[in-house]
Amino acid sequence: MNVNEIEKYLFEVFPAENALDYDNVGLIAGDREKVVSAILISLDLTDKAIEEARSVGANLIITHHPVIFGGIKTLTMDDAVGRTLVSLVKTGISVIACHTNLDLTDEFGNLAIAEKLGAKDAKPVDGVTCGVIFGLEEEMSLKEYCAKVAADLGSSGIITINSPDNKVKNVFVQGGAFDEDSIPGVLKSGADTVISGEIKHHICVGLEQLGVNTIIAGHSATEQAYLPKMKQLLSEKYPGITITVNYNNEVSSIL
Repeated sequence: MNVNEIEKYLFEVFPAENALDYDNVGLIAGDREKVVSAILISLDLTDKAIEEARSVGANLIITHHPVIFGGIKTLTMDDAVGRTLVSLVKTGISVIACHTNLDLTDEFGNLAIAEKLGAKDAKPVDGVTCGVIFGLEEEMSLKEYCAKVAADLGSSGIITINSPDNKVKNVFVQGGAFDEDSIPGVLKSGADTVISGEIKHHICVGLEQLGVNTIIAGHSATEQAYLPKMKQLLSEKYPGITITVNYNNEVSSIL
């Protein structure tokens, strides 16, 4: 099985045409014809991820975030991205990114986060491109629920501008960064709380005025939930290839 064949399969599951215009998905660097000996899955391409790939004998890294978003003018050791790419090339490791094309496949994106939060009835929201809603079995205070979210997602901290006494019953989840265009759909869904990795302050204020709580759980903390699902997908497709998940960038809860 070579790099090109694995990219082709990933595009069957996460179609490249679903990626947003600014994105850069698919093979970012490497040799398409290289036979894959082992795979490392990581949220980001970092020096630690490359180091772990080498230690487990992986010659393909599959990331969520692409290390290159736009054109680059130089490839040198003068900056972090340059150093990472030079290291990648030297080791002969290829890297494929599945970013917004994965985000828009709820089963592997937002549903994975909802499952990690214990949701049993999560479903997509009408009118929202990316995100799911679910109900809690029992209503909780916002303070109690923030502690649960931090523990379930392994977040290093939670930010909310709302009263800790507010009630939480119906939760909308959107991993990564919250899209302001989702607000009409969120309101129509009846969600009383929004969880995302990043939410701009003015959006939090606006949603508060509309009676909706916001919980900022951290970009990485929300999207780490994707990684085990990707491992399961690839393990079932390629049982003969060793697949490792890199959690070097994961943070432990300090709440």
